[in-house]
Amino acid sequence: MKNSNVQLSRSLFWDVDYDKIDMKKNASFIIERIVSMGKWEEFKSILAFYGKSKIAETVIQLRYLDNRTLSFCSLYFNIPLDKFRCYNMKQLNLPHWNY
Repeated sequence: MKNSNVQLSRSLFWDVDYDKIDMKKNASFIIERIVSMGKWEEFKSILAFYGKSKIAETVIQLRYLDNRTLSFCSLYFNIPLDKFRCYNMKQLNLPHWNY
């Protein structure tokens, strides 16, 4: 991980070269991975590195968050659900009828 002394789990970044990830250039990618699949300690690490406002701006723009993560982000950052892009996209793509 470049430009940082933050240590994140290599297993979360299994599909990319961990040593080439740049904390500044790849901020949205890192935030998405940690918020979606990371541990609490990793979340606190990126919170200290990026700040609450940067993470909040990023999660609002994400295309997908599972329901639990979406609810957590909404409560933690005090943002209404309808402000999240993934929530609005989910409302537009209704599931099939369950007969």
